Amino acid sequence: MAENSDSPPRPASARHPRTRAVHAGIRRSQYGEMAEALFLTQGFAYASAEEAEARFIKSGPDEFIYARYGNPTSRMFEDRMASLEGTEDAFATASGMAAVNGALMAIARPGERIVAARQLFGSCLYVLDILKRFGVDVVLLDGTDLDQWRAAVTPGTRAVFFETVSNPTLEVMDIAGIADIAHAAGALVVVDNVFATPVFSRAVEQGADVVIYSTTKHVDGGGRALGGVICGTRQFVREVAEPYLKHTGGAISPFNAWIMLNGLSTLELRVRAMADTALTLAQALEGAGVRVIYPGLAGHPQHALAMRQMGSGGTMIALDLGTKAAAFAALNRMALVSISNNLGDAKSIATHPATTTHQRLSEDDRAAMGIGPGLIRLSVGLEHADDLAADILGAIG
Repeated sequence: MAENSDSPPRPASARHPRTRAVHAGIRRSQYGEMAEALFLTQGFAYASAEEAEARFIKSGPDEFIYARYGNPTSRMFEDRMASLEGTEDAFATASGMAAVNGALMAIARPGERIVAARQLFGSCLYVLDILKRFGVDVVLLDGTDLDQWRAAVTPGTRAVFFETVSNPTLEVMDIAGIADIAHAAGALVVVDNVFATPVFSRAVEQGADVVIYSTTKHVDGGGRALGGVICGTRQFVREVAEPYLKHTGGAISPFNAWIMLNGLSTLELRVRAMADTALTLAQALEGAGVRVIYPGLAGHPQHALAMRQMGSGGTMIALDLGTKAAAFAALNRMALVSISNNLGDAKSIATHPATTTHQRLSEDDRAAMGIGPGLIRLSVGLEHADDLAADILGAIG
């Protein structure tokens, strides 16, 4: 029903996420431009020395100092991401890994404990290894087993960290269950939510305190630029994460933030179309006798949890062809699907994790994570499901 002219305007927080993805956080210059403005500047001028002094002591919401500290374009992107994720604030970073590193490094102290799921992207595991070198007690466990979380998250644990849907084996973590355990011990809940996407995410509702994205993936959606974001309370973002990131150089470039802003406008349309295609494709592959791992299929171990948390199986599929030789042969025969290590692109992408994204791990560690030599990670794009099915089934056959 349309609002009549006598009704008060609907608050921004009540708008549909698709609307917020287009309008949230807009800052227009004196020219009233429709497209978000791109501010390519390193620094900002002050009217007086007194004003410069005051701004370094405490900056207002639209007062900027240096691009590493903040920029009008990146601030629009941060506000829009916070609006979509349902958090008070956000800090945009140079990449998804800058966001992971920034969030964890900003909170970790020698002797403190961080408990993490072992089902993590290879670079996330590398960051945890760095924390160990600095004396942080890092405990890795099976993220799908709540009993292991209960045993490991002791009082005084600083944080827990996990991917809400694991890369690349698509295991789904029980956000609410883990959050209850963590909060009872006084720990922060930090989640990497890339595979769930802001479209299907309800991580904050389910107990996450800090939500991280590599916006390089679905937010950009065109494989153009690197970016990341940390979403959380204003206190965490501005008093914990920002000081570390602005002094260590992890901030996003204004140009990349501008690309991400434009990506957000079509995010929901793209991701929902990709997820619909992923389900159709997973069903076709399963029907052809291929071992398919996809949370949207009833046979997935966490299917019910995925439907409860996301309402969708998402845009990612994993196929297990048994051997490296079979996986390589299939990858080399694919004509429509590109071999690359990105994901969330409009173009479908296939990856062999054991020899690329997770090659640094030992064979035993990969096996513990379910990453066998025949595993292929498939990021479903915007192509038609029939064309993708024909390409992949032909390559496997």
